[in-house]
Amino acid sequence: MDIERIGMLDTALGECPLWHPAEQRLWLLDCRAGALHTLDPADGATTTRHVPAPAGSFAFNADGRLVVALKEEVGLLDPATGELTVLGRIGDSHPNLRLNDGTALPDGSFLVGTMHTQRAEGEAPLGGLYRLAPDGAFGCVDTGYGVTNGPRVSPLDGRLYVCDSSVRRIDSYALAPDGSLAERRPFVHTDDLGSAPDGCVFDTEGGLWTALVHAGALVRFAPDTRVTHRIELPLTHPAALCFGGPELDEIYVTSIRDSGRLRGDGPLDGAVLRVRGVGMRGLPSPTCRIAG
Repeated sequence: MDIERIGMLDTALGECPLWHPAEQRLWLLDCRAGALHTLDPADGATTTRHVPAPAGSFAFNADGRLVVALKEEVGLLDPATGELTVLGRIGDSHPNLRLNDGTALPDGSFLVGTMHTQRAEGEAPLGGLYRLAPDGAFGCVDTGYGVTNGPRVSPLDGRLYVCDSSVRRIDSYALAPDGSLAERRPFVHTDDLGSAPDGCVFDTEGGLWTALVHAGALVRFAPDTRVTHRIELPLTHPAALCFGGPELDEIYVTSIRDSGRLRGDGPLDGAVLRVRGVGMRGLPSPTCRIAG
């Protein structure tokens, strides 16, 4: 197995890596800076666009725009002009509450969850999971998440898998064709692995990979919850991952130098890594079909 740094990007909070197959480039966010980067693995070249900080996540849209989650709003961004059209806003507002990780769903909608940090003991988190429908309708679909991460849909059972990093658990939902959620149930707890789960991605065999943000590693869960792979990384806090490369058989990992809560001072903290030789392939990045 080969692990190497790609380019010289130094992110404070590197998140939401997505592989663009037509461009053969990696897209990712530095959430604290509101910086949306593209990275060419062939030569390390980068381009950068900016959105209002803090940013939470983004997804590709079918019309070439990007669906972007900001602190409390979700909208469509034209990457060529920088024009941002806000389509939805969460109902709660708090200095320690913001939108975080999100994903495109099979029906073309965008699902994103919040993180509410620095809560008092026993204090219920504000926010929840929100869905931006293809027609632009926006609403809350579930609540109770302290730190939402890694929402992804399994290629095997079609269920939506969502991490709550604050309680070190990954749950799954039955996902209806109209994007509604039902039958929430626990998938795995990660306490025994020494970390909360962070960003997630599925491989073609239905294995769920997640970044162990407190343990400097990636881990793969088989559909029956067995741990089949654990990859130790040369950095402190991996945050998110995706499959990429011409054959979608490489894993790209973003990381944290200073998230405001987590810090790393090693030479690769904040870098983007590429892991080759895992023996698995991923799926194309899902695409939204939001009109607006």
